[in-house]
Amino acid sequence: MIRTIALTLAFVFVSALSNAQDSLDDQTRLLIARAASLELKTKSVLPPGDPLEHHASGFAKVLCSAVFVTGLDPEFAAENIGYFTAPYEERAKMKWRVDREKRAVRVTLPNGVTRTAKFIGDLGCLTLPRGENSPFFEPPNIESRLPDVATTEWPMGDVLPGGGFPADLDATLVAKAVDAAFEPEDALTAAYVVTWKGRIIGERYRDGITVHTPLESWSMGKSLTATLLGTLIKDGVYSLDQPAPIPEWQNKNDPRKKIRIADILHMSSGLRFRAPHDPDFDPTDGYPDHRYVYTGAVNSFEWAAKRPLQWAPNTVGRYRNSDPVAANYLIRLAVERRGGDYHSFPQRALFDKLGMRDMVLETDPYGNFLLQGYEFGAARDWSRLGNLYLQDGVWNGKRVLPRGFVDFVSTLAPAWVADGRPIYGGFFWINGTERFPIPKDAYYMAGAGGQYTIIIPSHDLVVVRMGHYKGSSVGFEALRKSLTLLMQTVPNRRRE
Repeated sequence: MIRTIALTLAFVFVSALSNAQDSLDDQTRLLIARAASLELKTKSVLPPGDPLEHHASGFAKVLCSAVFVTGLDPEFAAENIGYFTAPYEERAKMKWRVDREKRAVRVTLPNGVTRTAKFIGDLGCLTLPRGENSPFFEPPNIESRLPDVATTEWPMGDVLPGGGFPADLDATLVAKAVDAAFEPEDALTAAYVVTWKGRIIGERYRDGITVHTPLESWSMGKSLTATLLGTLIKDGVYSLDQPAPIPEWQNKNDPRKKIRIADILHMSSGLRFRAPHDPDFDPTDGYPDHRYVYTGAVNSFEWAAKRPLQWAPNTVGRYRNSDPVAANYLIRLAVERRGGDYHSFPQRALFDKLGMRDMVLETDPYGNFLLQGYEFGAARDWSRLGNLYLQDGVWNGKRVLPRGFVDFVSTLAPAWVADGRPIYGGFFWINGTERFPIPKDAYYMAGAGGQYTIIIPSHDLVVVRMGHYKGSSVGFEALRKSLTLLMQTVPNRRRE
């Protein structure tokens, strides 16, 4: 009854919204109205700077990583890669140059301002603040401690087991499913890996891409962030229900003290942080925080931590980079408090345990990991991470994630359910509205431009699809067709 009254009042509120929202569907208008009815009396502080310069900053970083991390041709990259922080239509206003000797990219605006991104080694590329020639930290060397990949069996290495194709599956149909992910050519699919019960049953790469090519992964890094935080929870450093010990939130009367770690992972911290994914987002209102933590060349942890609350924690679900940035802040705080090396922590705590050798994690100029989306990984590495979740956080008989953590990330977030959107868990998306032709309880990592690691527990499947940004919409339909074919041949173990 209370929910009915609330929705009725919300609908009345919607009817009074501006004419600019007339084209929105009823569900979106209700979503906006519900949030407005719960909003706190705080104000937004717009990110400083010229939006076009921010686009240039993003473009320089995108090109730098494409050329020096992935190994792509710069002309191809400028045409096809990374529209999120460097909109395609804005690129025509800029001039760019790749300096291979200094391993840098410079993008110049019509007013003469130049933004530079520089390759710094094992941490990939970063955009430098104007006037700076190097970041404000010493980039480390991070080496894997894993044995030779060429002589080590999958999943810890590249040697695939013999024995032929699994008798329970139709090899021809699986091959058709893999090929479907690459059709048509405009899909720009770069890599596709399918595992069943942890075994690779289908795999293909675009010309020039190999099993070890680190590809732009974007917001799949949010799920990686959840995993790294999960290792700390397993070690007893944090718990899901505890208030997040962000230093900026610890004043006695600060309402942000009530934000739990679970709220952050649920994308429902309530922080005021404008994002293009907001249902009421208006690009004319200024450059969004969601992108600024990529392109501002600022201390991203500090920027996110200083945002006020827009809603009480755990009441409204919004896909905003404030929350994964805060989660990565928590990771740095914990690692350094224990005397550990922050930049090598992902390799030591996770990648070495899973056989992941080809992940490149990028930072802001202050050395803070930007794992809300600035990370690169080979498709097989993302497959390994997906299989960790398929195996309930256990790898080679050892528990990597705490008991119950996989259930937590793959269960619908309460604030998103209250918003009428059964699609988000704990830094993982959930197939609750059957966006993909797979079971509703499947869940997945997703990144801009068509990056997916899909976990389908009922079928013991992990499917990784990675592609180049320009082909994302066509690639999405190709992925759907491929998944449809896989569902026709891979048995549902729940019906066995």
